[in-house]
Amino acid sequence: MTPLTEQVQQALTIDQVIDITTIGCKSGQPRRIEIWFHSLDGRLYITGTPGRPRDWLANLLAQPAFTFHLKASTQADLPARAIPLIEEEERRAVLSAILQKLGRTEEDVERWVGESPLVEVVLETV
Repeated sequence: MTPLTEQVQQALTIDQVIDITTIGCKSGQPRRIEIWFHSLDGRLYITGTPGRPRDWLANLLAQPAFTFHLKASTQADLPARAIPLIEEEERRAVLSAILQKLGRTEEDVERWVGESPLVEVVLETV
């Protein structure tokens, strides 16, 4: 377990771009990518634009444990677990809030709810 320092807690509320390291569902090898995350009401989420399969999502579905790498306002490698959000009402609430923060229109919500990957990130911290 990793303690959340004040710098890490602040980064989790203001940063947007991180790296994640997942374990490849086919290769079994570590895979690191850059991705955006979203902080809403103290909870963390990773999503992506609709329309295409995502290797990172397939990896997290096969192996939910991953590393959440802060790299903007501070650096930290945080052990985490992904929880896929599949229930439509919950997806709509979370994605609506994310899209509102990003300045997207309400019309975008339905497409994102139907086609976008969405996981909640639970940090394994003290």
